[in-house]
Amino acid sequence: MPYFASPADGTRLHFVDYGPADGPVIVFVNSAYFGTEMWEAQMIPLAEEGFRCVALDRRGHGRSDDVWGGFDLDSLADDVQGLLDHLDLRGVTLVAHSVGTVEAVRCLTRHGSARVARLALVAGVAPGLVRCADHPGGLEPGTMRALNDSVRRDRSAFFADGADSFFARDLPGNELSDAYVQSMVRACHVSTPRAGIALRELIAELNVAPEITKLDLPVLVIHGTHDTSAPLELTGRRTAELAPDATLKVYDNGGHGLFATHAGQLTADLREFATAR
Repeated sequence: MPYFASPADGTRLHFVDYGPADGPVIVFVNSAYFGTEMWEAQMIPLAEEGFRCVALDRRGHGRSDDVWGGFDLDSLADDVQGLLDHLDLRGVTLVAHSVGTVEAVRCLTRHGSARVARLALVAGVAPGLVRCADHPGGLEPGTMRALNDSVRRDRSAFFADGADSFFARDLPGNELSDAYVQSMVRACHVSTPRAGIALRELIAELNVAPEITKLDLPVLVIHGTHDTSAPLELTGRRTAELAPDATLKVYDNGGHGLFATHAGQLTADLREFATAR
């Protein structure tokens, strides 16, 4: 069965495992709110080409258990490492989106890179969004608190009202069907209210900049020019400057949801990165 027990606290976590068992391994870490289905435009074609594509439903998301605790960054990182250990995966290309990027970074700095060969950070919130001592240009804490309050007050409206901005639908080349966008709004509800609130609180306190400087593997940073959820200058560009062995690829007109609007470009870049020597 596609479940395993979290090493952090025994929470039952669901995963998908597509493609041949002996193919090059790509492990995907989701954004907040979404389950593994967010990666369909990458996982399906790559699995059809012979890659082994694995993804995890974060605790409180998708088909994983609805729990109260374990939303601290160490536990979330342990969940990712637990998947790698459960399937005994080696030579992994670890691909993460949004808040998943800080889980991936913490997984590597907490557990090491024995199983992971390279890391791709897509539209990441890493190193962190909020103003702090070593990031004076970050967002005001009050701005983040206001966003978090809106999730608590009416998360359905938060998802629906932010969809067009999430995908930067007003920009050329970002044409998505209304049906797809509406399906993604509904998909956000695979996360429980508790999980969504806990992750918002986590995002409001993040600062993994010191950890990024310690990454000992190639890092591909992919970010959009029009990402309003994680602005390029606050996140992607900073990450690329901090990581010792990083490459930054900037997608013109890309929003936070570039996994859909720039699906072919992202899939091609991940394919090339995962097969690099």
